[in-house]
Amino acid sequence: MALDLVIPFGILLALVVYLIYTRSQFEKDIVQSYDKKFEEWKENSDFSKKEQPEHRELAGLIFKTGYKVDIELFDDSVLRSLEKGKYQVKNIKD
Repeated sequence: MALDLVIPFGILLALVVYLIYTRSQFEKDIVQSYDKKFEEWKENSDFSKKEQPEHRELAGLIFKTGYKVDIELFDDSVLRSLEKGKYQVKNIKD
């Protein structure tokens, strides 16, 4: 009676070992593939290029009237950046 269960458990054990082995091989192949693609990307990408100096253009004027600051824009495309607060303040005196 115990011999009847040995064959199915043996088949099940062999199947589990086979699946673990094939999965590990598959994972190794995928990792090697991504490593190879990463190395190719590093060779083809150019890290020596630095960001070129940004082209500056006049987009508006800032006036101080009393305690209030008024901004007059020539181009409405910068309005969104102003609303989001994406601007940098520089002191020209220094």
